[in-house]
Amino acid sequence: MKAAFITETGPPSKITFGELPEAVPKATELLIEVGAVAVNPIDTYIRGGMIPMPLPLPFVVGCDFAGTIRSLGSEVRGFKVGDRVWGSNQGLLGRQGTFAERITVDQSFCYQTPQNCSDEDIAALALVCITAHLGLCQRALLRRGETLLVNGGAGGVGSAVIQIGKAMGAKVIATAGSDERAAICQSLGADVVINHKSEDVGAVVARKTAQGVDIFWETQRHPDFNASIDLLAENGRMVVMAGRDAQPPFPVGPFYVKGCSLHGFAMFKASAADQEKCAADIANWIENGHIRANIGKRFPLSEAAKAHELQEANTIHSAGTLHGKIVLTP
Repeated sequence: MKAAFITETGPPSKITFGELPEAVPKATELLIEVGAVAVNPIDTYIRGGMIPMPLPLPFVVGCDFAGTIRSLGSEVRGFKVGDRVWGSNQGLLGRQGTFAERITVDQSFCYQTPQNCSDEDIAALALVCITAHLGLCQRALLRRGETLLVNGGAGGVGSAVIQIGKAMGAKVIATAGSDERAAICQSLGADVVINHKSEDVGAVVARKTAQGVDIFWETQRHPDFNASIDLLAENGRMVVMAGRDAQPPFPVGPFYVKGCSLHGFAMFKASAADQEKCAADIANWIENGHIRANIGKRFPLSEAAKAHELQEANTIHSAGTLHGKIVLTP
């Protein structure tokens, strides 16, 4: 079968698109014919060796997937051949990745694809929606009627946070760095969109909220805690999920006086059971039209290296040439 893989970590040029032995499912695994995969920032970190992980070599890159079951391991329950499924959290902690024509995935990381959702769309939604759900539902404990600010709403995770926030009954404020990105945030359902390059974020938040925002979701790698904590209301919560090397100054006084809390997490460390809870809500929101994919670029699987170059340029080097997710198809 064809796959995009590496034999050693390094730059995107280390990715080879070529033949690998056919995947064979173990007892609790599904053999899936891949319909679409998506690129995430963590994919570039693992491929580049920035996050030390046990990698089975040759290592197939990629976390997210969507496709159709072609065979089942002997102990699989709740699935059948022909089912369309999706998932994430592959290519991590010793598991093989997903950028291949066929993959094997343990049943604990597979979920039924909603009938009204394409493979491309659900692949694009996989990791970012699970991340958004973990942060909003299990960490920050978003409540209906609260105000949520998403700093960087047009990106992959940001677009998911906007939509899940709205589905949960929040008032959502999003920031964006251009009028084009602001329009994307608005189309995703944000109640207020701020172009941070032409508007004063603090001034707009002060006009649009009584006492600040209840939750500040930071998507950027280098957060400005002075600015963000100033925007939080009493007992506000801040969520961070990027910038593993960042060490910005932190205003301890204003933070604790307002009774704020800071929530950091890495999606791939969530248990399979916790991620399954996320998937159930995500499927329901998709079926009811509350969530749609934000796809910024499409590639054939054979151009996985090119897709990684684009993701890395925007994630690490802040190129600003990508909004939404990168999706690849075999």
